Amino acid sequence: MTAPDPRPSLDITIATRESRLALWQAEHVKGLLEAHGHRVTLLGMTTRGDQILDRSLSKVGGKGLFVKELELALEEGRADLAVHSLKDVPMELPDGFELAGVMEREDPRDALVSPHFESLAVLPQGARVGTSSLRRVVLLAARRPDLVIEPLRGNLDTRLRKLDEGQYDAIVLAAAGLKRLGLADRIRESFAPEVMLPAAGQGALGLEIRSGRDDLRAALAPLVHADSWLRTAAERAVSLALGGSCSMPLAAHATLTSGQLHLRAAWGDPERPGVLLQAEATCVAPDLAAASALGAGVAAVLRRQGAH
Repeated sequence: MTAPDPRPSLDITIATRESRLALWQAEHVKGLLEAHGHRVTLLGMTTRGDQILDRSLSKVGGKGLFVKELELALEEGRADLAVHSLKDVPMELPDGFELAGVMEREDPRDALVSPHFESLAVLPQGARVGTSSLRRVVLLAARRPDLVIEPLRGNLDTRLRKLDEGQYDAIVLAAAGLKRLGLADRIRESFAPEVMLPAAGQGALGLEIRSGRDDLRAALAPLVHADSWLRTAAERAVSLALGGSCSMPLAAHATLTSGQLHLRAAWGDPERPGVLLQAEATCVAPDLAAASALGAGVAAVLRRQGAH
């Protein structure tokens, strides 16, 4: 017989963006918390990142635009918890906020979606490929300099619609989002990390709260996945050490095997297509501090090679 959960039940309001993927993520967390006896409601919000679709994120303030309104709801007491795609969360949170944990990671890979072509290799010369990510731009350019890489903004459904309307020959998206929304059949190719190194934190969900909410941190503890948190902490530390900007074309991906944390990172320059700086390192990482130190070390290697 399962022992009763000793943590007291809480009334928890989750602030979330209103895109279909963000709502799926919030509902997922809601269901898990309710299974532990908590009472949970959702507060749907539209962020500036959702509203500004005619310019790249790197030119209008970075991915932090997706979280600022949610943080304001936490600060004003309208919500207790914000659920984020971790790759959208700035490397440094504002004073008074903290990451209470990282949930078990979904597939961290990038995926090619195309109505006509089964892989990156068979895309014809000059094919139009849509992506909103500078990281993907430099990685694609290193693999296929003949492709025409065009900007693509909007939520996941909007991006798929633009593809289906014929605006692109293919687009590159995070595999995790497609899988979470039951759209895995749209994936034509999932890129191995050796081919397209993922973004720091890609595929993981981050749980943000106000600092000092020990009760809420305890309630969220059963949702935290220690291995995923270690891996993403190392990845995010690379970005933090190099400036943590959305305008920086940086990739970082960590694996954890038998207690060994292995981290690979790559940095590219959009002004010098095909130039890709890479670094990797391995260590025993018993805690987040060790994982972060590993990331800082890899960033230092990239910086010595010329990353900035």
